[in-house]
Amino acid sequence: MVALPLALASLLRLGSSDEAEAAVALLAASSATRGGRRPLPPTPDCGDDDEPTPAETAGPFFTPNSPRRTSLIEPGLRGTRLVVEGRVVTRGCHPVAGALLDFWQADDRGDYDNVGFRLRGHQFADADGRFRLETIEPGVYPGRTRHIHVRVQAPEGRVLTTQLYFPGEPRNRTDGLFRRDLLLAMADGSSGRFGRFHFVLDS
Repeated sequence: MVALPLALASLLRLGSSDEAEAAVALLAASSATRGGRRPLPPTPDCGDDDEPTPAETAGPFFTPNSPRRTSLIEPGLRGTRLVVEGRVVTRGCHPVAGALLDFWQADDRGDYDNVGFRLRGHQFADADGRFRLETIEPGVYPGRTRHIHVRVQAPEGRVLTTQLYFPGEPRNRTDGLFRRDLLLAMADGSSGRFGRFHFVLDS
């Protein structure tokens, strides 16, 4: 699935019909340059009135000092391959070059590695505020829907701790932490799934 080139998180509040239209648009795009796929179309301009990405709880499974890497894929890792792309911008639509993004998540069975750094890693946005993460779709576990944790921080700025969610998940309706404005835009591709999300920092 190729990620829909939405401008900002505030544009991700989609209903079911919108999600279907988004999926069609995404299938016509592509996620990166690997495997001969076409690059994604340009991200539309954002608006100066976009709201900052909302914060969420970090939960009990955060581990500091994760390795720097853009791919969390390791030998023997099971699960559906997933690529997440997007940008980090300010409320004034300026890219946040060098923004820190620290990701962590459960494996396909809903388990976290609390001893090592499996499915954990951090990276820095490029000069245009862009990031790209290679991982797998996380599993569910009691009380939670499918989600990915992330901490985002502008250089010398405040830390935003939040979570990304997946559209169409049955448990979205019962997870007390779920927010529609933290939904990834998703689509399917021949080599896995693709999602897009843009983080808006209040700075």
